[in-house]
Amino acid sequence: MSKSKASRRPPIHMIEAEADALADLAMAAQDRLPQVSELLLTEIGRANVHAANRVPRDVVIMHAHVEFVDEASGKNYSYQLVYPRDADIAAGKISILTPVGAGLIGLREGQSILWPDRDGHERRLKITRVSQAQTAI
Repeated sequence: MSKSKASRRPPIHMIEAEADALADLAMAAQDRLPQVSELLLTEIGRANVHAANRVPRDVVIMHAHVEFVDEASGKNYSYQLVYPRDADIAAGKISILTPVGAGLIGLREGQSILWPDRDGHERRLKITRVSQAQTAI
């Protein structure tokens, strides 16, 4: 991914412990999921990293419930962002190791991001609501 694309993305925030865990996860997935691994590592690298109690409440962190809209189609989505072992798309749980999951992490309500889907087509996703799970910050 070019540096110019990453620099045009909105600022993002991450919890320090999650950033470390996600970096380990992305590196472990490099052979199986090179595109998603690269996208996630790029996002981690540009994130403003905070202690858990310093992350704004409207930030998408792991286990957060997030509602967003695909601005091109107008379709609304609602998912919980989870680790791969907990993913179950039918239950509304999307893995961080998917293109959409990697694109959502760290965004705040109201922010939009131009992000590739599984087929490599760029989509503009806008965060409309974030709620934290009971176990999150």
